[in-house]
Amino acid sequence: MAGRSAVIFLLDDPFRDGGDEPLMLQRIRGVPALTWLAWGLYGRQVERFFLVCRPAMEQAARACFPAGAALTTASDENPSDELHVFLSTAEDEERDILVVTGPVVYCPSAAADRDGTAGACMVGREALMAALDETAPIGRFLRRAGESCGDRDGFFSLEGPWDLPRWAGPLGREKLDQLIQAGVEIWDPNNTYVSPNVQVGIGTVLMPGTVLTGDTVVGYGCTVGPNTWLQDTHVGNHARVLQSRCEEAEIANDAEVGPFANLRPGTKIGPKARAGAFVELKQTTLAEAAQVPHLSYLGDAEIGAGANVGCGVVTANFDRVSKHPTTVEAEAFIGCNATLVAPVNVGRGAYVGAGSVISEDIPAQALAIARSRQQNRRDWALRNKQKEE
Repeated sequence: MAGRSAVIFLLDDPFRDGGDEPLMLQRIRGVPALTWLAWGLYGRQVERFFLVCRPAMEQAARACFPAGAALTTASDENPSDELHVFLSTAEDEERDILVVTGPVVYCPSAAADRDGTAGACMVGREALMAALDETAPIGRFLRRAGESCGDRDGFFSLEGPWDLPRWAGPLGREKLDQLIQAGVEIWDPNNTYVSPNVQVGIGTVLMPGTVLTGDTVVGYGCTVGPNTWLQDTHVGNHARVLQSRCEEAEIANDAEVGPFANLRPGTKIGPKARAGAFVELKQTTLAEAAQVPHLSYLGDAEIGAGANVGCGVVTANFDRVSKHPTTVEAEAFIGCNATLVAPVNVGRGAYVGAGSVISEDIPAQALAIARSRQQNRRDWALRNKQKEE
């Protein structure tokens, strides 16, 4: 595909197809069709975009474009002046401009068994600049002067919302093929789902049931899955995320998450740290080599380097009015089934006895035990059995 600049007209077409928003902002596998188009073009050296849309659509539309691309937006009322500047700043050797005038998908790997045309065309840059000075509507000029792009060029028209689901498979498979060519190992392409804006490093393994969406970035040499959902999550190199759900989280190099962990927004897992089986974290940071091996809930917590949080530990961080913080300093050890009633601080290297309810700060290197003393009443069970008889 020639040219490194694209002009996209985002049509206000809900009245035509019965939807609540423009067709290009409706979703294919949870991602706007415009995102699939923008990232598909960006992956083939289109680096500059000019978007024409109503002001009410601008925020949603801008979110569809790669952060690394140059994006200019203009109102649909009179985009000529801004478009003239956009065209004049193109590189001299760029003679043709891709112009998208209707709802389309771009999928070069899809079967092109017909010569159909789509709502896209290649237009000479000089001719387009000259047309901006004419009184005739720019759309009319494009229809008569543009060289139409169609199926054999990888552009396919979208007829309406009912047409979106059939593109989930071809677009998704094209994204997976790009990852495979870049050195990503995908066990089952028919059961792996990756959004167009997701980045995955070489040597990473995606196991069946993996869903990567939003602005997710996965480093190299990682293992993700099976049955794992990552949304807007950044994963470092050589990390493992096993059978878990992570949203707006950060997972550092060599960290391990899961199986069956739930990382909610604001969670940060440090290098070599572990959030293990059936662990839920919210707005919580695990510093380097900190461990929460299994069956715990930590909310609004800071866990220091090398600290260990035992099985069944919870932070009581919400009093029905406000959320309160918990701090566990480096090398501290929290025994099983302890409850940390926030706000509370566990000092460096301190110990918390199993089953304790901690509501006061613990000094460094101290042992805190907050539970009633065990009492053994001899023959109690035997006596009560005799009463029942």
